[in-house]
Amino acid sequence: MAVLTVSLGYARLPDSELSDFSATVVTKMTNNPSYPTPEVDLGDITAANTRFATAITAAAQGGTQLTAAKNAAREILLLLLRAQAAYVQSIAQNDQAMLLSSGFWNNATERTRKPLPKPTVLNIDNFATTQLMLRLQPVDNARSYEVRLRIGTQEWKPGGVFTKARGMLLEDLIPGQMYEIQVRAVGGSLGYSDWSDPILHMAT
Repeated sequence: MAVLTVSLGYARLPDSELSDFSATVVTKMTNNPSYPTPEVDLGDITAANTRFATAITAAAQGGTQLTAAKNAAREILLLLLRAQAAYVQSIAQNDQAMLLSSGFWNNATERTRKPLPKPTVLNIDNFATTQLMLRLQPVDNARSYEVRLRIGTQEWKPGGVFTKARGMLLEDLIPGQMYEIQVRAVGGSLGYSDWSDPILHMAT
């Protein structure tokens, strides 16, 4: 029988995906009975991830100092994740379901992982003033769906995470503004699908 080990492949993820991965680990390990005494306090990982996400945003403005600060925040987060991965390994050992319940990957999964298919947006309705209702074709094996949107060439902003493909309510939009909207599926062995083709729709 092959021995399962926790994959450290997350360390190669792009910045934004590493931040998402870290948040998933915290979510899955919170109140997880398989891991009653984590090596690293989940609040410490959340705090490090928050600092990392803030540094990512700042570094997007350019500049060597901001980039260096982002890289330093990334290394701190990776240090905490490595310690937590070792703890998960010591508890789960050869139990794949238990290992994966932590949010970490195992090496066997990483070698065979396949991405979820890219979501397809079926339609967008003007649900109410400042609100749009988004409906997708459901994606097999998706746990949830993440929406992002932007106006013109501005930076993408999070639009929410939804557990159902039909009935995603986007709120607090600006009437009369044209929004570019994309969705990706969350789940599967890679964690995320590619973003959907962008859809333009005006809020009312």
